[in-house]
Amino acid sequence: MKNVRKTLLIAIGAAALAMTFTAPARAADVSAWAQDSYSAFRLIAGSNKAGATPLRAGIEIKMGPGWHTYWRYPGDSGVPPRFDFSGSENLKRAEVRYPAPYLYTDETGNTLGYKNGVTFPLDVTPQDKSKPVDLHLKLNYAVCAKLCVPAQGSAQLTLVPGTSAQNATLAAAEARVPKPVTAAQAGLTVKRVKDGAKPLVMVDLKAPADEKIQVFVEGPTPEWALPIPKPAPGAPAGHREFAFALDGLPPGVSPKGAVELTFTIVEGVRPIQVTTRLD
Repeated sequence: MKNVRKTLLIAIGAAALAMTFTAPARAADVSAWAQDSYSAFRLIAGSNKAGATPLRAGIEIKMGPGWHTYWRYPGDSGVPPRFDFSGSENLKRAEVRYPAPYLYTDETGNTLGYKNGVTFPLDVTPQDKSKPVDLHLKLNYAVCAKLCVPAQGSAQLTLVPGTSAQNATLAAAEARVPKPVTAAQAGLTVKRVKDGAKPLVMVDLKAPADEKIQVFVEGPTPEWALPIPKPAPGAPAGHREFAFALDGLPPGVSPKGAVELTFTIVEGVRPIQVTTRLD
């Protein structure tokens, strides 16, 4: 009887998830859901004024409870999403913007991404701003719980000026995209403190000692796979320090040379992004 009850509950949960992913789409606001085994995604439109550019849109991904997908840099393992807009019409450029990720730690290491769902804002620039953009997306991504599975699909949405019922969802995602600031504005300095094959890099950040802060670092190209900075002791009053080894560099790159690094700093609901030079 227990097995029968468990099977029934699983079936009911699966049916509820399917109903969530297959809800009817509103014309001009959303595309149909592109479903996979454990996730689904769709295109959504933001509210856009006539003649405005870029147009605001987004890619909304939903996953089953406990499942997650990845940021542009996934961390110790994982696959970043791949967006292909090559089938679109009247499209000059589509820029995907990434909300600040969350850090998940398990037996496989540290992962950067999003659990249960995420919306990636899109800045869509038309070739001719007097005409609609017929946006076509092919998306390859991965979703993980205990195991990771690949997911893919396609979605289509025509972007036109007007008010969208999805605007609040898109605005919330846009607010989670780190704001670019200078190193001076962020109060951030970075330097090597130990030499060697994998030099230790110290990040000093002006920040309260009692506020939760996460710092993520990326190299100048996607081929870099730097460790996630860890909090370090001994910071002066009003500062926080983080350290990481200059490891995971592409072949042929010297760990002793000058390099441009990008830091994503998540402090409460105010994520920022700093690109600075490590000499």
